[in-house]
Amino acid sequence: MKKQKGFSLIELLIVVAIILIIAAIAIPNLLKSKMAANESSAVGSLRTINTGEVTYASSCPNVGYSATLVELNTGALCIGGQGIIDSVLAAGTKSGYAFTYAPAASGGLNTTYTDQALPVTYQTTGQRSFFTDQTGVIRYALVGSAAPTVASSPLQ
Repeated sequence: MKKQKGFSLIELLIVVAIILIIAAIAIPNLLKSKMAANESSAVGSLRTINTGEVTYASSCPNVGYSATLVELNTGALCIGGQGIIDSVLAAGTKSGYAFTYAPAASGGLNTTYTDQALPVTYQTTGQRSFFTDQTGVIRYALVGSAAPTVASSPLQ
């Protein structure tokens, strides 16, 4: 009588079922951790923009705050603004978040600015949106509610 070598179909099906059960448990946790990482990256990017704006305003007192995020990378209006932030952040999208920057001019100078970070895809890239302005305080709002503003909850 020949001795069979290998696995039976039942044994292979059991192994596949075990792998699928483990994947069903692990994948939701992986997605949650990716969203948390994206949100942390967005907050870090807003901090970088705040610091960059202070640097830009100090280096370019005749301009004030930058006119665009791209200006913080290229320094087209003022050479002191060159290379303050990286080109990825200057493009306005990073780690699943889109950044909307808006300066406000007064007397020929950009004296204030606002910046929002909104998730590109809700529940996939993030659950919260973020807001900051020249005060440097970063605020958040759940994406399902209104966009974050000065009245939103500050991060603790």
